[in-house]
Amino acid sequence: MLLRDILRGEDAQIAATVAVVGRVNPDVLVLTDFDYDLDGAALAAFAAQFDPPYPHWFAALPNTGMATGLDLDRNGRVGEPRDAQGYGRFAGDGGMAVLSRHPIDADAVTNLSDILWRDLPGAVLPVVDGEPFLSDDVLAVQRFSTSGHWIVPVVPQEGPPLSVMAFAATPPVFDGPEDRNGLRNRDELRLWEVVLDGGFGPVAEWFVIAGNANLDPMDGQGDSQAMAAFLADHRLQDPLPAHDTADWPEEEGPGNLRVSYVLPSANWQVAGAGVFWPAPGDYDAALLGSDGMAAGPHHLVWVDISR
Repeated sequence: MLLRDILRGEDAQIAATVAVVGRVNPDVLVLTDFDYDLDGAALAAFAAQFDPPYPHWFAALPNTGMATGLDLDRNGRVGEPRDAQGYGRFAGDGGMAVLSRHPIDADAVTNLSDILWRDLPGAVLPVVDGEPFLSDDVLAVQRFSTSGHWIVPVVPQEGPPLSVMAFAATPPVFDGPEDRNGLRNRDELRLWEVVLDGGFGPVAEWFVIAGNANLDPMDGQGDSQAMAAFLADHRLQDPLPAHDTADWPEEEGPGNLRVSYVLPSANWQVAGAGVFWPAPGDYDAALLGSDGMAAGPHHLVWVDISR
């Protein structure tokens, strides 16, 4: 259906997303909540919407929608979206992708998405009344990554490769007193701490961590202190302190929060950064529709970097 909607050119949200990406015109783009298909037909069609198009892309089967056959949320039923490795109505629902105008070394991608939650160094697993919330059967299959955690080598024509560390974490809500999603959200961030500490091999000299952490360092639910501490890591740069990136209704949701990030390693020179969120009356505001939501609640985050 995603491929159909892209090719027809009649879907308002797709059109708005394409317009925003075209306006910002990044050399490397990390997409979240983009459905995966085995042959990459939808992603190829999306990449071709731009001028110039994105000739290089990478996507892998996400954990979202990957069936486990187990009752992960312990509601007495199996086969529901919350019983998948990551919330999803079907395999590939709400995956990720990396698009680039520089070559991608797909053979050298490190995909950390299949690591079991219990095997993540420093993992904190949910407990209720002093007892583990997850059974031994669940622990034997439950991955920590909701959608995916990838280290994608992008190879510019000049200079050494850079590693794009892409991820999309679960919201730290929609659970119970066990705080399953809150703890998982924290551990999805913890994975990058382990990577930076050399836990999965040496870290590339030049890297960028990019994606949806679903965690605000000052507001909202979840372990905000963990996000704040991560942003203060001396190995990273935070080009956009305290800039909101998502707009949810305050009556029914958390309101404006900072949940998406582009964090270059400390050795980059940052020339500029921003969130595509034009003020009412701004020329670009029309790209987001009359209510500002044409492309959805999340806004594109961009950072210009040089060596």
